[in-house]
Amino acid sequence: MGGKQFGIKRILGKPDAFPQAGSSANAWSPKKALDGYEWVEVSFEKSQTVKQVAVFENLNAGCVVKISVATASGKYETVWKRKKEYTTPTFKSTIPTDRAYYFKRKRRKVQDVPDVLNPGIEYAILDNTVSGVVAVRVEFNFALLPGQKQIDAIGISDSEMPIQANINTNETFEKLALSKQIQLDGIVPFNPVISLDGTTLFVTNSNDDKTKIFSFTKDSNGNWVDKKVEANLNLNDTYNFLNYVGADFLLKGGATYSKGNTETGFELIAIKDGNYKPVGLIKVAAYNNYEDTADATMTADGKILIMGLESDFSQGGTDLYFAQQKEDGTYSFLQNMGKIINSANDEAMVQLLSDQKTLLFSSNGFSSFGDFDLYVAYRLDNTWKSWSEPINLGSKINSSGFDGSPFYDEKNETLYFITYSDSNILLKAISIPKIQLLQKD
Repeated sequence: MGGKQFGIKRILGKPDAFPQAGSSANAWSPKKALDGYEWVEVSFEKSQTVKQVAVFENLNAGCVVKISVATASGKYETVWKRKKEYTTPTFKSTIPTDRAYYFKRKRRKVQDVPDVLNPGIEYAILDNTVSGVVAVRVEFNFALLPGQKQIDAIGISDSEMPIQANINTNETFEKLALSKQIQLDGIVPFNPVISLDGTTLFVTNSNDDKTKIFSFTKDSNGNWVDKKVEANLNLNDTYNFLNYVGADFLLKGGATYSKGNTETGFELIAIKDGNYKPVGLIKVAAYNNYEDTADATMTADGKILIMGLESDFSQGGTDLYFAQQKEDGTYSFLQNMGKIINSANDEAMVQLLSDQKTLLFSSNGFSSFGDFDLYVAYRLDNTWKSWSEPINLGSKINSSGFDGSPFYDEKNETLYFITYSDSNILLKAISIPKIQLLQKD
């Protein structure tokens, strides 16, 4: 049920709805998932030796009834059948609800969604190893269990050791010290942004109808003090936020715009003698956004604009795009950054670091510790379409709930981000040396 999202191709490749499990646009939602019978065949570029087939069922596991394999002859041989008393091993999801929480960008709020139901992995250990396998056929009887069903992936192995879904993180991030909460007087924080010299924190307070930008300065003890409402930045009636702070300009979002033209809702604010002055709207050729809001960042010279939004060219939900600046100061067509960095779910809340290669963002489209997690990816060439596989920033940063709005203070080598914990929206910070985070040449 679905093309880019929930479609049959979502079972290809390694698990991405596991280990967190729960409903995901990255998993296959069969049309007959409530009470019907379905089968699927997957094939391989090269023949394989198979001792184990693992079926990752991220919703209501226990519906696999038969597994067959085919060799070069093309004839399928049944190698596993469900026994009457057999029960699929299920487990408690790493998040307490159906992908825990989701981030509704329009209101900048975090809201509840339904509970996860019975995720599990069907481990079929074959009685005899089969060589030269070119395809596997899995049959499901979805009438065995009530409710919606989703299939994340089908894995094979020549070993009896159970196939696991691993989060793509690294040892460096797992060795970080724990993050610390940043206390801000009376602020429910979103969109933290730090000035280039590391002395000023800008943050949006989402605690009222007209969300406003506040600033804080850092004292000698490293605390954020001197709370100040930035009246010259709160130009919009509904929402005001910053995405980027340059040497002499700010990138501000939240402006009202009309769909169907080049307006994006973002604008440049000049910084001169400590004062802020609007310069002009950011305009993109044939701008198209399904949502009312977006995220953005840019290079220090303004030549490349990066946006998180959903359009006709998205891989699934919200994707990351880039556009090049034209001679008149406007931007050319948005181009999708590609399938490696964009999943069938959402990628948003993006920051490009000063090397113009290291990209931080939040996503619920990859194997993770919870709902939206923070990731880093690296640009591999000058096309802006070739990126490394996103690396999860690890369990010291990412929680079982929502984590987003990353901003790395390069001056003080500190990552700031938003997390949702126990029904509270918190601003946190963690020390990460630049040598461990930025793209290595």
